[in-house]
Amino acid sequence: MTEDGEYPDPPAAVPSVSPATLKRRLDRGEPVRLLDVRNRDEIEQWHIDSPSVTRTDIPYAKFMQAKVRDTVDGLASDIAGDGPITVVCGRGEASAFVAGLLSEAGIDAQNLSGGMDEWARVYDAHDIATDGPTVVQYQRPSSGCLAYVIQDGGEALVVDPLAAFTDRYVTDAAERGVDIVAVVDTHVHADHVSGLHDLAAETGARAIVTDGARDRGITYDVETVADGDTLSVGDASVEVVGLPGHTTGMAGLVVGDVLLSGDSLFLDSVARPDLQEEGDVAAMASELYRTLTERLARFADETILAPGHIDSRSSVAADGSYTARLGEVRQRVTAFEQTEAESVERMTGELPPEPANAERIVALNLGRETADSEEAFELELGPNNCAASAD
Repeated sequence: MTEDGEYPDPPAAVPSVSPATLKRRLDRGEPVRLLDVRNRDEIEQWHIDSPSVTRTDIPYAKFMQAKVRDTVDGLASDIAGDGPITVVCGRGEASAFVAGLLSEAGIDAQNLSGGMDEWARVYDAHDIATDGPTVVQYQRPSSGCLAYVIQDGGEALVVDPLAAFTDRYVTDAAERGVDIVAVVDTHVHADHVSGLHDLAAETGARAIVTDGARDRGITYDVETVADGDTLSVGDASVEVVGLPGHTTGMAGLVVGDVLLSGDSLFLDSVARPDLQEEGDVAAMASELYRTLTERLARFADETILAPGHIDSRSSVAADGSYTARLGEVRQRVTAFEQTEAESVERMTGELPPEPANAERIVALNLGRETADSEEAFELELGPNNCAASAD
C-alpha cells in the first residue's frame, strides 16, 4: 500500500471473477482454489468457505516482500490446491495486485472483483420445487442467512427479511406482479438486522411476530401470532408452528409441503440455545430437544425443510435452493438419535463464538437502538454462528 492508502496497480493484466459468478461455481460444487490476502484477524472474523473450496491465507504484506526479493514463485508454492487461483481481499484492490504478481510469474490467477465487500452483497433468489404455493428462498452466502417469500393469488408474505435488502424484496415483488401484504419474523434475530419494520413501513404490509418475540420487549407496533394460528396469502393458508428452544418466541411456518423452520432445525445441525440473554441455556436446550422430537414429529419425512440458515457444509438441492427432505435431515442430525440428556449436553457444550455484534443487533431488532443502513450492514458482516453443533 502506498503512503496515501492506495494499492499499486497490478504489474500484469489479470482477469476478474464477480462474487455472483463465484457463488454459482460453489453452488455447483466446482473446486475453487482460493487465496485470501487479508490479515489474520479479518479472515478469522469471516471468510469464504464451502466444501469445494481449498483456501490458503497469506497476507498481502508477504507478497510485497516477495516482490522486492524476487521470491513470488516460492511464496506461491505454499498455495494449496490445483488449478487457477482466485485471490480475495476486502475491496478487491490488494487482491488485484497480488493476482497481477502471480500472473507476472506465469501462474494462472484471477481477482475476486469488489472483494469481501461485494461478496456480502450477493443475494440470490431461487423458487423451491413444491406442489403448493410459490415459495422463494433468498440466499446470502456471506453469512448463510436465508429469507423467504410465500406468494399466491397476487399477494406475498416475506419471512425473515434482511434490512440490507429491503429494496430487493420490493423490486422483486413488483417484477413478479404481487403485493407484499405481510412481513413475518420467526424470532428476534441475533445475527442480522431485521428488515421487518422497514419493509412493512415501505409497503404498508402487516408486521407480524410471535407473542414470545414481542414479550422480549419489541418497542414498535407489531401484530402477534401464536402456535396454531394461520395467515392468509392469496388463497393459500400458512400455519404458524411454535418451535421454541433457540429463543422462547421461535416459530416456523408451514405452507403446502414446505416447513420454514427458522432457527430450530438446519440441514446439518440444530440451533444453539444460548443467544437469548434472559434464557436459561440448559432449559432452552431441553425445550429445543422437545421441539425436534415432539413438535416436529407430526411432519412426514417427505416434508421439505427450508431452514433459516446454512453453513459451509450445506449442499444445494436440484432446484438451486438449500432445502432437504425432513427424513434425510432426521437421519444425519445426531439430536434425533440421542436422549434428552445427551442432546442437552451436546447443545450446551463447546459452542462457537456468538454472531458478531449479537447484543447490538438484538437491541436494534427490538427497536431499543437505531443505526443507519451502512452501520447496520457493517454490524452483521460475518458468519451467522446460529448452530449449536456440527453433526
